[in-house]
Amino acid sequence: MTEPSTPDDAFHVFDTTLRDGAQREGINLTVADKLTIAQHLDDSGVGFIEGGWPGANPRDTEFFARAKQEITFRHAQLVAFGATRRPGGKASDDLQVQALLASGAPVITLVAKSHDRHVELALRTTREENLEMVRDTVSHLVAQGRRVFVDCEHFFDGYRADPAYAKSVVRTAAEAGADVVVLCDTNGGMLPAQIQSTVAAVITDTGARLGIHAHDDTGCAIANTLAAVDAGATHVQCTANGYGERAGNANLFPVVAALELKYGKRVLPEGALREMTRVSHAIAEVVNLAPSTHQPYVGLSAFAHKAGLHASAIKVDPDLYQHIDPDLVGNRIRMLVSDMAGRASIELKGKELGVDLGGDRELIGRVVDRVKARELKGYTYEAADASFELLLREEVEGRARRYFRVESWRAIIEDRPDGTHDSEATVKLWAKGERIVATAEGNGLVNALDEAARGGLERIYPQLAKLKLVDYKVRILEGKHGTSSTTRVLISTSDSEGEWSTVGVAENVIAASWGALKDAYTYALLRAGIEPIE
Repeated sequence: MTEPSTPDDAFHVFDTTLRDGAQREGINLTVADKLTIAQHLDDSGVGFIEGGWPGANPRDTEFFARAKQEITFRHAQLVAFGATRRPGGKASDDLQVQALLASGAPVITLVAKSHDRHVELALRTTREENLEMVRDTVSHLVAQGRRVFVDCEHFFDGYRADPAYAKSVVRTAAEAGADVVVLCDTNGGMLPAQIQSTVAAVITDTGARLGIHAHDDTGCAIANTLAAVDAGATHVQCTANGYGERAGNANLFPVVAALELKYGKRVLPEGALREMTRVSHAIAEVVNLAPSTHQPYVGLSAFAHKAGLHASAIKVDPDLYQHIDPDLVGNRIRMLVSDMAGRASIELKGKELGVDLGGDRELIGRVVDRVKARELKGYTYEAADASFELLLREEVEGRARRYFRVESWRAIIEDRPDGTHDSEATVKLWAKGERIVATAEGNGLVNALDEAARGGLERIYPQLAKLKLVDYKVRILEGKHGTSSTTRVLISTSDSEGEWSTVGVAENVIAASWGALKDAYTYALLRAGIEPIE
């Protein structure tokens, strides 16, 4: 583990995804997961990565041992989390404090009680002993060559109950050698004005360097964090994608983007801000939670434009409907095609897909009309770029891209007496003058259809062999004839080099799926540069 480079110690970006973020319901990280996330966080340029509580559980102890051997941090310092010593003891004898030192982490964060009721009811000790626990633990760790941050748990609630005692905890920690004292809105109940006035008062009264740790129970964690910065805090604690217990923590990505792009503070190394979108999505993959498409700055929809009015303005100047250039955070503009689309939306979407419409008003008008007509039937192209590109190319080229012709298909399911089911599909196709009949079984009717169709076509189009269906969504649209309803299917397909989505609509789910599958195969062959048969 080498000494990392940081922009400036005057302002800290501190990430606690591996500890506080991991407390979110549904997140269960292995040591390997934590090591992977730590590397992504280092890529994001944060200055500090809180890895967990060594000594509290074997997983976190193993993480620190392996991180020392397996990760070379370029930007971040690894932080171990723990508590002040137990009441009535000595920090030098406390086993939990010894585990913090044994972790080898150069920085240690201590959680300390700053709410008088928590001191008396949770710690079951006196207010004076709590202050001595803070003083003894901080000074002992500093004497052992560690940099120490102190998290004042429930600080804002404690300050409201007894401001003098809450400030005495801050003052004690700073005088004992803590570099930063972090004020924690542990219950997440504060609002920005309360945060700002309290932080300003504590800085004035104690002279300590302060940080902020905000939870999102009022939906204000990001705003509360920035309010603390406005009041003079120079250390922000956040989690990737806002992961955390209950409603989560302050989201790392909007906070650092605001600091860099709105406040003009250099808090990340050069070029790190452009890694933000990639890192956000990569961490979401590791924790196995779908990325929030509407997350500020890094969400798939953060710079997506649907209304025709917006598209017309963006065609003139993208800044008219965007607060920043998405490239600054590694994101991109997306034009959504829907029944709300106007000519500008279609033209910009064509440009995005690499299809030059050449300003042809008649052509663009035909595409707009066709999109609106198909959306009336249940199609949607917002999440099916591949199907839209095929439609667009058909209008531009005056013919549909066709690599095969369908004679017929059939899918059946056999229900056995023992409760098991078998799915089987048969497809009859024509490709390059050859009739193909293929049958396959699958773990469902759609899977069987896919296996049969691709199995039959692979000899002629070997490019289809590497396709994989990665997502499948079904939506039943409003019924029009009694129990009869229109079904829309969206399928995402990958060829290991990229991923695309296609849409199919029909009165039953299998026929709709077949329509989406046909588009997926056609788009795959288009990507591969194969010439159509007609």
